[in-house]
Amino acid sequence: MLAIGALLGSALIAVPVAAHATTAPASTAQTVAAAAAGLDDPAKKEIAMKIVSSAENSSLDWKAQYKYIEDIDDGRGYTAGIIGFCSGTGDMLDLVEYYTQIKPGNVLAKYLPALRRVDGSDSHAGLDPNFTKDWAKAAQDADFRKAQDHERDRVYFNPAVNQGKADGVGVLGQFMYYDAIVMHGDGGDSTSFRNIRKRALSKAKPPSQGGNETTYLNAFLDARVWAMKQEEAHSDTSRVDTAQRVFLKKGNLNLNTPLDWKVYGDSFHIG
Repeated sequence: MLAIGALLGSALIAVPVAAHATTAPASTAQTVAAAAAGLDDPAKKEIAMKIVSSAENSSLDWKAQYKYIEDIDDGRGYTAGIIGFCSGTGDMLDLVEYYTQIKPGNVLAKYLPALRRVDGSDSHAGLDPNFTKDWAKAAQDADFRKAQDHERDRVYFNPAVNQGKADGVGVLGQFMYYDAIVMHGDGGDSTSFRNIRKRALSKAKPPSQGGNETTYLNAFLDARVWAMKQEEAHSDTSRVDTAQRVFLKKGNLNLNTPLDWKVYGDSFHIG
């Protein structure tokens, strides 16, 4: 939920399969196709949105979260929308600024001065009493929903996928990166995504450096759990322990369905 200063890494360029590859066994062709998909494949991205929503909103219906807004008492002010944009961490401000660029005079534009003032704090000054109602009203606007999608991809999803591809990890690893950026952001603090990754790299090499993917991803999850336990609001590590770690133990590096997991005691299934 913290704003990211710059994109991480760079996407790997997909190499087209040579024409003679059509003579390869079907299983080989399927493996190549699966490996090339990435979390940015539309079907995989939909799965990612549902898994994150299960943790953030206790629901697989992530599209119902555009209108969501509340203060969850984590020191970040209001948390809202499909990815938990926060009034105290800059990404909500970025979102409303972008929305106002594409649709001047929208219902949230008048809150921009207040959002700039409360950035970096948990204050509601200048937002109450009508900000939450106006947020829900804005969520009825297709342009605002598109703006949320745009900022989610720009700040969280694309950097996570690009760094995952650069590190040579598959769909599951890219999702692990994405979920970590969503929760921890990518600032300079010790619990940010880049420092979680750095901690993992001190324990294991990623596939891009010749390391074993499962070993590296276990190291990344260990580092993620450490980071979560540094903050009371994130100290429940079930989104790792009973979700991501479960997929990894099953060897489901491509995040193939069916998927079964638990978050905060609730059970979820994607068929």
